[in-house]
Amino acid sequence: MTNHDEAAAVRPLTLAWVSRHLEVGERIVRTEALRGGITAEMRRLTIGTRDGGTRDLVLRTFVDPFFVEHAEDLLNREAGVLTLLTGTGVSAPGLVAVDPMAAHCEYPSLLMTFLEGRTVLDDEGSEARVPLLARQLVAIHALRPAERPREFEAWASADSVVPPNGADAAVWAAATEMIRKPAPPYEGRFLHRDFHPGNVLFEVPSCPAGLRITGVVDWVQTSWGPADLDVAHCSTNLALLHGPTWGLRFAEAYEEAGGVLAAAASERLYWRLLDGLAFAADAQWVARPWRDAGRTELTTRAVEERLDTYVSSLMDALG
Repeated sequence: MTNHDEAAAVRPLTLAWVSRHLEVGERIVRTEALRGGITAEMRRLTIGTRDGGTRDLVLRTFVDPFFVEHAEDLLNREAGVLTLLTGTGVSAPGLVAVDPMAAHCEYPSLLMTFLEGRTVLDDEGSEARVPLLARQLVAIHALRPAERPREFEAWASADSVVPPNGADAAVWAAATEMIRKPAPPYEGRFLHRDFHPGNVLFEVPSCPAGLRITGVVDWVQTSWGPADLDVAHCSTNLALLHGPTWGLRFAEAYEEAGGVLAAAASERLYWRLLDGLAFAADAQWVARPWRDAGRTELTTRAVEERLDTYVSSLMDALG
């Protein structure tokens, strides 16, 4: 077996566990670390098949103590969602095996099928990709599972908001007071809960007209809640990746694709701010995988400045 780099090496117990879930006569012939993840180590495993060909799997491993502590819920949830999505119109990896308590592996792990395609984080082509992202999210929200996932959890509260250095204090104070209010009533939907360009795979052909989404990954946060919250999360990511205008544009694209958002501007603003304000404390963690993927200009400071501008834009547009 060869490794693409040192970080790609699979630990011995995990390697044995993966091997037990392969077909007779198959073996791992190559491993490659996948970049861009924040919460887990991700590896692509190339499997040599009995007929001399190859196929690929993906291994998710939680090693950070915080996520190891919560791995049982997170990985069991993702395993259940991947099973649920089989046969639906939403393309997602297929579940192969899961070891949520590290009973067999060094760390909690999940093994799944590999999806073709790649993430695209460049500014160029945003105008073509955003409508596709919106249509994909509408399709996710249309799912009606027999058993609902857990209720969503907010990732920010009024008491936890810390404005970035140099932010408009008055705007952030007003925004913070908005999310101090009780959550608006909503009609529940099946949420990905971490839907953004880094979790969507594209096929990017030489002809722009052939651009298409090949799949959606990272379903550990799946929950039940307002469509506005998924839209808010993708909007914030787009604002930080491509500029605040794209954060505002995504909600329009979602509605153009047939999605339904809260009727009142104040309710839309609540959900957008509930997501957006959560990024202030995590700007450095959000920016790091984007830089690793080639967006070197997205320093922590640059992301904080875009977030400040985006929050101000939301208050102007919906406040």
